[in-house]
Amino acid sequence: MPETPEQKARRDIDGDLTAAGWLVQDSKEIDLTAGRGIAVREFKLKFGFGFADYLLYVDRKALGAVEAKAEGTLTGVEAQSAKYAAGLPNNLPAHKRPLPFLFESNGSVTYFTNGLDPLPRSRQVFNFPRPETLSEWMGRPAQLRARLRALPTLDETRLWNVQARAIRNLDASFAKADPRALIQMATGSGKTFTAVNVAYRLLKYGEAKRILFLVDRGNRGKRSSIPIMRKVPALIPPSPGGVNRPMSSTTLESHQSFLTS
Repeated sequence: MPETPEQKARRDIDGDLTAAGWLVQDSKEIDLTAGRGIAVREFKLKFGFGFADYLLYVDRKALGAVEAKAEGTLTGVEAQSAKYAAGLPNNLPAHKRPLPFLFESNGSVTYFTNGLDPLPRSRQVFNFPRPETLSEWMGRPAQLRARLRALPTLDETRLWNVQARAIRNLDASFAKADPRALIQMATGSGKTFTAVNVAYRLLKYGEAKRILFLVDRGNRGKRSSIPIMRKVPALIPPSPGGVNRPMSSTTLESHQSFLTS
């Protein structure tokens, strides 16, 4: 008998959670000591609130949930936090109420809402974060979006007017949590120097971990790496091999900023 769309979605979600380091368990066979991150299927909530398709535990305390949807039925809107606030059993250990990390997934596409953001909203992610990542976010006094709203005033001493204006406008875009931004600058106006200063501010003041720096030609990438390494080497954690890498292949959460001529 072929799988139903719901069954296929659950199977795919199980695989995605497992790939991200979660141990997937049935609600009748819960063992919260089996690992750091546990995803419990079909967790029963209070009367009248139904079930959580997956309840996420880290260090034996709940901190998130996944709503499973059949293919083509994702809404892409914020999951209803009331279900995971009033609906949680009173004796359930939780890092925070309502649960801060909510997901909606059909196994192919996953949306994520961080309830700790200043203005929580749903955004698409490539996969579920690892348990240790959610634990780290849970322990931070401010989330990335909050830190981006509090970037210090730009020091314009060594910047041209066009560069300073571009960075100030991008700071404003970050503060509004825009999902993407475009900076258009003329040839010779210092796009690389502008990008390096943006990266420096994100690493030092926003405490960003990964920034994707794309160029259209390899030799341009080599030239760009020189000012990057002059500006930000002390802020970049060493790679496992012990070599500092100025940029890696993962963008700053879901924000995309483009600089072009």
